[in-house]
Amino acid sequence: MDLAELLKVAEAAVARGRAVTESMAPGVLTSKGDRDMASEVDFAVEREVRAFLERETPDLGVLGEEEGGATDGTRWVLDPIDGTVNFVHGVPLWAISLGLIHEGRAVAGVIDHPALNTTYVGAEGLGATCNGKPIRGSECTELSEALVAVGDYAVGPDAAKVNADRVALTQQLFPRVQRLRMIGTAATALTWTANAYFDALIMFSNKPWDTMAGVAICREAGVTVLDLDGTEHAPESRGVFAVSSGLKDQLLDLLVDVADHEEHAAEDRDHVRDHGAGEQRG
Repeated sequence: MDLAELLKVAEAAVARGRAVTESMAPGVLTSKGDRDMASEVDFAVEREVRAFLERETPDLGVLGEEEGGATDGTRWVLDPIDGTVNFVHGVPLWAISLGLIHEGRAVAGVIDHPALNTTYVGAEGLGATCNGKPIRGSECTELSEALVAVGDYAVGPDAAKVNADRVALTQQLFPRVQRLRMIGTAATALTWTANAYFDALIMFSNKPWDTMAGVAICREAGVTVLDLDGTEHAPESRGVFAVSSGLKDQLLDLLVDVADHEEHAAEDRDHVRDHGAGEQRG
């Protein structure tokens, strides 16, 4: 597999997507559930990029956030507008994210921010760049000096349960780090970690179209990228932990402590619920 050639294809594909965003307004919004939506631009970008990739790389699958597609094998993974809520509100933090998965690993990615005029590119063994200039991740070693990004809180009917570990992590982080940031787009947060704007990023989710391009770019920028339990990151990982080597152990200990605490808390809640139900039945 010639990653250099595939990276050129990816850059051309994303450029076509950018042209779509520059020619359309968000248009009609399609509900995807509680407070989640896709715009007309999401669908238009996905169809344009997908058609181009299918012509240029017919042997590779394509998985898009809005219209699905290939879920195994070597495949492109596309988020046509990562940060749709930002996009429809006019906030310039949104991106077109196109990654490549090969043999269960993120190996290449292109992330374009049309409103910021920045494009991040990276592929295994080829380095990582922003607008053509090489980038490297943070060298921060002190938590008290670290700017740490966290992923969005979940929405939907199970949001309170799903967000318990996010809330617990935030409570552990804010007294220890310099500042926390939540910017509403995984792709942008990953590129900003690759470019050392953020010293670490922790996300309790891992949709491949959101993360694979950024994971590949981060790795090539020298950023350590793991699952939340400290194992090597993979497309099926629970979440994304991208971090400078000097902060890895300190933050991983916090992650493990939060996970252990939440597991015990869940057991306690289950016990109280079951005990209460038993009393009522009696």
